[in-house]
Amino acid sequence: MDEKSNATSELAALLETIFTRYQYDFRHYAQPSLKRRVLHAISRLNHTNLTNLHQKVTADSASFQELLQYLTVPVSDMFRDPAYFRRLRDEVLPVLATYPRIRIWVAGCSTGEEVYSLAILLREEGLLERSQIYATDINPRNLARAERGIFPIKHLPRYTSNYQQAGGKAAFSDYYLAAYGAALIDQSLRQYCVFSDHSLATDNVFVETQFVSCRNVLIYFDHHLQARALGLFHDSLVHRGFLGLGSKESIQFSPYKDQFDTIARAERIYRKH
Repeated sequence: MDEKSNATSELAALLETIFTRYQYDFRHYAQPSLKRRVLHAISRLNHTNLTNLHQKVTADSASFQELLQYLTVPVSDMFRDPAYFRRLRDEVLPVLATYPRIRIWVAGCSTGEEVYSLAILLREEGLLERSQIYATDINPRNLARAERGIFPIKHLPRYTSNYQQAGGKAAFSDYYLAAYGAALIDQSLRQYCVFSDHSLATDNVFVETQFVSCRNVLIYFDHHLQARALGLFHDSLVHRGFLGLGSKESIQFSPYKDQFDTIARAERIYRKH
């Protein structure tokens, strides 16, 4: 067996151990990005090689929790891709306003930036008080950070710029309290958000929603897992519900491409038949 094949087999064995021992399924994540993250973890966590990492993860749950932080790298901004949020404001929220109760699922919420961006959007359109945002992720540390709603103050200029480009109707500073080098999101926004563990690889639909937003998550999945996730979103959505994906993601080549209409191609917003 050559070196490349051996590394592939070792990685597959690690992922199988993670699944059987900890019930986290990374076996259908896109291999190139997953390999990069595992190699980064080996370097940063001072393991000698993949075999050593595998041994540590097998023997020690704390070692797995450390590895998990590298397998689920949080990369997000508030109002990331402002044009997406402007489209939601102009074309999706007016439809959601016709429902007496609004349920939104943010899948793969990471550390919560998109969750609070949507909460701000809903508030500015007068919809937050009858909305519930379900925010899910597989990383418990990310979920805890998201629920606290505390972000580094150094990020605020970028968040503010994004908010303004997304058509914000107030001063972004109205939505947080800054102190001690951090920004605490307004508690009145957080009360409409429910944070919960959920895996798109292993778990099922848990709530009926009018809008699912899952952005920059599917790019880390292989075709099999992408199809599974899209199936969950389809089954969660009510008739004529909306789906939002990341700027590099699409339903075009999935089994569900004929189950949705394209509302905004550039912003990757779709509507269920």
